[in-house]
Amino acid sequence: MALVVKDLTVARGGQIAVAGVSLSIAPGQVTAVLGANGAGKSELVLGLAGMLPLSAGSIEADGVALAGRGPDTIRRAGVAAVPEGHRVLTRLSVDDNLRAAGSILPDGVAQTLADTYALFPELAERKTQLAGTMSGGQQQMLALGHAMMARPRYLLIDEMSLGLAPLVVKRLMGFVEGLKARGVGILLIEQFTDLALGVSEEAVVLRSGKVRFAGPAARLRDDKTALNAAYFGT
Repeated sequence: MALVVKDLTVARGGQIAVAGVSLSIAPGQVTAVLGANGAGKSELVLGLAGMLPLSAGSIEADGVALAGRGPDTIRRAGVAAVPEGHRVLTRLSVDDNLRAAGSILPDGVAQTLADTYALFPELAERKTQLAGTMSGGQQQMLALGHAMMARPRYLLIDEMSLGLAPLVVKRLMGFVEGLKARGVGILLIEQFTDLALGVSEEAVVLRSGKVRFAGPAARLRDDKTALNAAYFGT
């Protein structure tokens, strides 16, 4: 069982953003995807989530082929994305946001909602609050809650800490570690390289849309020269 990506190519705006990327994420494993701005990280997540069309390649979640499928089909198959930018329904309450995200579920919405609130007690305290009036950190929790309402086996998180205070980032990283302990496979894009490598078993570094490093995260944690070479080709 794994989320397996082979030779994935994704175009955006008429340009190839991801070129022939392959990776695998096992249940309970975090794979950090690193790279400078413009390396193709966000396009990789959007392609995997069905939000950008694929030019080539395959995606399988526990043996189920997902390439070319729409976002709702991919979420139903157990792969949920948290795109960059704290994307929430700002004019709806916290509770309505989560219920809307759970609309794809065939049953058990109430239990899934309760489970999501248990993961994020701060959201439970703000059920009736409009999402647009919350802090950036709270909105990021809600964006993560959106994804959890799909009961994912694999979670794709893009720049979770962007623009957030260090204390909030620490709490969110604790959430990632908790999901990992529960057997969720996670692809983590994170601007703070040390944080990402600290919770990851595997790492992939993209440069110009191509894989420049794929291997144990510990290697990049322990060898900054290897990290710089993968990032910048030095």
